[in-house]
Amino acid sequence: MEIQMERQMKKIAILGSTGSIGTQTLEIVRANPELRVLALAAGGNVELMEEQIREFRPLVAGMWSEEAAADLRGRVADLPVKVVSGMEGLLEIAVLEDVEVLVTAIVGMIGIRPTIAAIEAGKDIALANKETLVCAGHIIMPLARKRHVAILPVDSEHSAIFQSLNGEPAERVEKILLTASGGPFRGRTKAELANIQVEDALKHPNWAMGRKITIDSSTMVNKGLEVMEAKWLFDVGLDRIQVVVHPQSIIHSAVQYVDGAIMAQLGMPDMKLPIQYALFYPDRRPMDGRRVDLFELAQLTFEKPDMEVFVGLRLAYEAAKAGGSMPTVYNAANERAVGLFLDRKISYPEITGLIEECMNAHHVIEEPSVEQILAAEQEAYDLICSRRN
Repeated sequence: MEIQMERQMKKIAILGSTGSIGTQTLEIVRANPELRVLALAAGGNVELMEEQIREFRPLVAGMWSEEAAADLRGRVADLPVKVVSGMEGLLEIAVLEDVEVLVTAIVGMIGIRPTIAAIEAGKDIALANKETLVCAGHIIMPLARKRHVAILPVDSEHSAIFQSLNGEPAERVEKILLTASGGPFRGRTKAELANIQVEDALKHPNWAMGRKITIDSSTMVNKGLEVMEAKWLFDVGLDRIQVVVHPQSIIHSAVQYVDGAIMAQLGMPDMKLPIQYALFYPDRRPMDGRRVDLFELAQLTFEKPDMEVFVGLRLAYEAAKAGGSMPTVYNAANERAVGLFLDRKISYPEITGLIEECMNAHHVIEEPSVEQILAAEQEAYDLICSRRN
């Protein structure tokens, strides 16, 4: 009986285990005993990582800095867990023997190299790291096909598209309808956005997310990044990806086919659903939580996005059309600008202003290597730093 249970066990590793997606992934693990966590990695939250290690008993745990790793080693010295650090640690976790699915919930372009390493090692990827495809989709997707590795989207929108496609070939797809809540500032004018404060931008109407992604949602930069992801994930042109503002966040995205039929995935705004779907694909497992009540909901509404007010979305399409290294510059400039805004060093409109400035200064590299991607990232950081000094 024990041998049969072991065969049915699915073994996973999580990069970014202390963040929003990581902690929700562990909630799924708690509810599904056939999931076994072999490795965890996080940034600097040593206290929460210790709690996770004691509960889930991974074989390996990683912290970004060696200082945090040393602290963690002292805290868990009584447990049989190997503590690693830095990029070397992430790469070790990414290729860990027996891991079947790597959940990439880590934030930033540090997720690119571990994802490539995991694909090379034959691991399926539950993808929650936007930068991986935004900046390196031209590397990741051909490699995944070559290694016969599944890229399973964890974003609610991309999971919805994945479910709505249900194996249909790309040539049958007429259009992808990528939904957006519109964020807290839907309907505002440019003038009304001028004096937005950090606290205002962190009040998302529907979703509970990390600070950076919440700001990105308010500027619609997050939706722009999702457009770029969808291009690579589903092998469709930008002209076939339409952003639709849907304030209720019940339709998580849809696919329109060549015969006019639209298939959509609906559900409550809850990230645990796409996480669980990715971990158990193609199976569906029971999950507790609220259900959509169509009688209570009464109506679903849709609007066109205002790309003159939400400049970040317009710039995303421009970056995607330019291709090559430009999406990296878009992403990197936004990452640094959002950090400055959260630190109250720039105004809200300056977020997209800095993105546009960096894009205008960049000379596109057509098929960038990982090293060139990282160099483009640094170029954007350096330009913003020079403007701030």
